[in-house]
Amino acid sequence: MTESERTGTFLVTAADDESAVLKDVHSGQVHTLSSNPGITEDEAVRGTVAPDPPMNVSWQLVEVETRWTVSIERSSESPTANSKDIASDSADGELVTQERAGTGEIHVLSVPDDLTEQAVDDVLDDREGLLSRAARLGVNWVEVRSAPGVVAVRYMP
Repeated sequence: MTESERTGTFLVTAADDESAVLKDVHSGQVHTLSSNPGITEDEAVRGTVAPDPPMNVSWQLVEVETRWTVSIERSSESPTANSKDIASDSADGELVTQERAGTGEIHVLSVPDDLTEQAVDDVLDDREGLLSRAARLGVNWVEVRSAPGVVAVRYMP
């Protein structure tokens, strides 16, 4: 690996037949690829990028360790009893992050009962944020559950 190469986990934020855009999920740095090696938008890629000489303004994906897709689902299921307990102990607007047993995290947001649906919509509108966190955690599934006053975002393998 050369000094200018970067290894990390990236979210594919845009892709077409000729190029793609990768966002490093840890640093936020964006890398525009000068060609597309077969990746698609919303995929997560753990690999290495290197700048294209001589100008070093575009990049190539030179190594792919692993890649996976992340799905986002609005669940009709209620949050778990644990998530409801966390929310009941939190002030409205407070976000509590808890590790899952195994891999992933659960983010519990306490909201006023009458704003629950709006909060769920707001969470789902931040698609890139959900996908980036899932890629950073190395998971492939994001599930959003809600009940009056509680929004639980589950990042799971």
